[in-house]
Amino acid sequence: MNEEETRNRHIRPSIVSAGWADSQIREEYPYTMGRIHVSGRVAKRSERKKVDFLLEYRPNLPIALIEAKSAHKDLGAGMQQALGYAEALDIPFVFSANGKGFLFHDRTGLSKTTEVELVSESFPSPEDLYQRYLAWKGEAQAVRNVIETPLYSDDPNKSPRYFQRIAIDRAVEAVARGAKRALLVMATGTGKTYTAGQIIWRLWKSGTAKRVLFLADRNILVDQAKINDLKHFGDALTKISRQNFNDVGSLMSHEIFLGLYQAMSGTTEEEKLFKKLPKDFFDLIVIDECHRGSASEDSQWHEILDYFTGAAHLGLTATPKETTDTSTTHYFGDAIYTYSLKQGIDDGFLAPYKVLRVLLDTDITGWRPSPGTLDDNGNLVEDRVYELKDINKAVVFPQRERLIAEKIIEYLVAVEDPYAKTIVFCRTTAHAERMRSALVNASGERAREDVRYVMRITGDDEEGKNQLDRFIDPEERFPTIVTTSQLLSTGVDAQTCKLVVLDKPIESMTEFKQIIGRGTRVREDKGKMWFTIIDFQGATKLFADPEFDGVAERVFEIAGDEDIAEALEEQDPSAVSVEEKTVEDELVSVVISQGDQTDIIERPPVFKLSGVPYAVVKEQVQYLGPDGKLLTQSLKDFTRKNILTHYPTLESFFTAWQSAERRQVIIDQIDASGIPLEELQKQVGAEFDLFDLVMHVAYDKKMMKKNERIEMVRRSNYLNKYSGKAREVLEALLEKYADVTLKDIESVRVLTLEPLRSLGTDYEIVSLFGGKEGYFKIVDELLDVMYATQ
Repeated sequence: MNEEETRNRHIRPSIVSAGWADSQIREEYPYTMGRIHVSGRVAKRSERKKVDFLLEYRPNLPIALIEAKSAHKDLGAGMQQALGYAEALDIPFVFSANGKGFLFHDRTGLSKTTEVELVSESFPSPEDLYQRYLAWKGEAQAVRNVIETPLYSDDPNKSPRYFQRIAIDRAVEAVARGAKRALLVMATGTGKTYTAGQIIWRLWKSGTAKRVLFLADRNILVDQAKINDLKHFGDALTKISRQNFNDVGSLMSHEIFLGLYQAMSGTTEEEKLFKKLPKDFFDLIVIDECHRGSASEDSQWHEILDYFTGAAHLGLTATPKETTDTSTTHYFGDAIYTYSLKQGIDDGFLAPYKVLRVLLDTDITGWRPSPGTLDDNGNLVEDRVYELKDINKAVVFPQRERLIAEKIIEYLVAVEDPYAKTIVFCRTTAHAERMRSALVNASGERAREDVRYVMRITGDDEEGKNQLDRFIDPEERFPTIVTTSQLLSTGVDAQTCKLVVLDKPIESMTEFKQIIGRGTRVREDKGKMWFTIIDFQGATKLFADPEFDGVAERVFEIAGDEDIAEALEEQDPSAVSVEEKTVEDELVSVVISQGDQTDIIERPPVFKLSGVPYAVVKEQVQYLGPDGKLLTQSLKDFTRKNILTHYPTLESFFTAWQSAERRQVIIDQIDASGIPLEELQKQVGAEFDLFDLVMHVAYDKKMMKKNERIEMVRRSNYLNKYSGKAREVLEALLEKYADVTLKDIESVRVLTLEPLRSLGTDYEIVSLFGGKEGYFKIVDELLDVMYATQ
């Protein structure tokens, strides 16, 4: 019998005979969604992870699982696999079966023997395993009360995801055992508020917590909780405000409270509304986004927690904060459960993402004003170098904002969808307003179609904040693009956000994870399977930080004036199957892949430019002016000007080049004048010779690649003059010319490199041409032929 036949004919009948009802047996139970893989514009899920049998004492209380194998396999053949499932699902009792019996593994540690064999007829009954389960959890009645209190459900077909169930169980049991502080860490998009609502429900219904405060620092977090995940509390639920504190008696008639830090606290004693309540008023306080104010001991908000010290404090966050001033774990302790961004992406509950790094010229080179430069308002600009860190803080470049806006619209139109929900993170509210205006201008007819196509949503703009609900509503088309600084970085459930744009410096890992979390929701029904991050600030360098736990699906790098659609098409061919690992060899930029099992890369590479041709960026270089100060000028213009100082005409340069005993002498002479030819070559690529670079920059000649010059030599009759070993040496020199510098070719050092080294020692090779002088004469002739075409 195969595995399926074994399950149906032997294993399931044994379970049923032991007293397990069909409603308690979940066969082939899938506990993940299957990781989403992205190739080009196509998303595909891998297979979901499944348990052969999951046994529940009652709905959402799984206590055992069984891994089935075919009859010809050993009884314990599935045990290691089953233990892996049990670890992930937090299941205490584990069975491996082959139709002839069961191997039982007790993970509670209460059995004298951890593993025992059972005949098919002695499979444990539901009551037997449940009593073992209760013994494992302890004798405390409060613990048993919460265990026996079911989750709230208005849909019998809807269950929490496995990680939500584990978080709920661990939290209610910790509070029931008397824990005063506990911490749950769950990645953005994994349902922290839903989880909190179920924790509160079970503790409230079991009588463990009679009054509960759900505490947050933003109105939208409180309001979303009230209308969504906590609405089932009905009349028992109220939102604390300064108005309802006028009638404290009425306020105290409620049992579940939603509170905003700012509404409950203040700078004066009169403003501190929480002190109007008895210190023992609350039994439980759930602190949402606890990595913020509540984690800092000198925070004004922290005194609310200090006042209600008798209550249990449960912290919820996606990003625990650990700094010299603030420590989430110092206050709440180590997390009782963690469900990370990486795990959420691996399981398919969270969306993977691509990263597009856009390099802008002045961001890279910096900018220094000429003496006496005035800004748009007539102010004298301070004489210093302005770098990326200064932009939108000490200096504003309107042309930069225009270019960024054009790139965003270009991506939406050419690659994504002009109506894909987009968040642009800016440095300040003023920057957000300038970007809004630039995006309106770049959007053209779409901005005219509806004035809400682009909007600014910041804390100081009521009109924008009034549109926030529409932005996060998957059914609303407008607003489509929003600019913000801080307001949308956390707590906003933008389920269909497909594009996150970073144009603000981000040094905090906590803030970085929160911002990335704006796009991690999956909405398969709306075509939201992944999202893209466009990074103009190099902020995604934080991917390389070991604290970051969710690497990117793909990382692309393009220059500021490259066509985005073409660049992505070149770097991510849609014809390549997502299962093919050879995709790395076909990309010209950094690729970070995440497979289901062994392909996870914990630390992706740092920012890399090897695949980006710098020639397409507006190159700039700093050089010393007559007054000894460093000035900024176009690298290309600077190079051209200085080469023409040495060789005013094409003929003068070409004559000097062809007549030189060593061509490298000319390159050295140009370099000695401060002309960074090697820097320019790095930008255009090693496939071009320095000769072609000079011809192009100084005299506007079309550049020839090295392999084109090699082919030109082969088409000439020059090589036919030689035969035997001498011909092999010349062929090897041509081959080596493709990947070394001119300096190497004109040196005997090249003879120590393959493939020339295989042809003999350097002495043997030069002897083929009558000695070193003869060898260099042949090399010079070879280069004469190679550079014959201007």
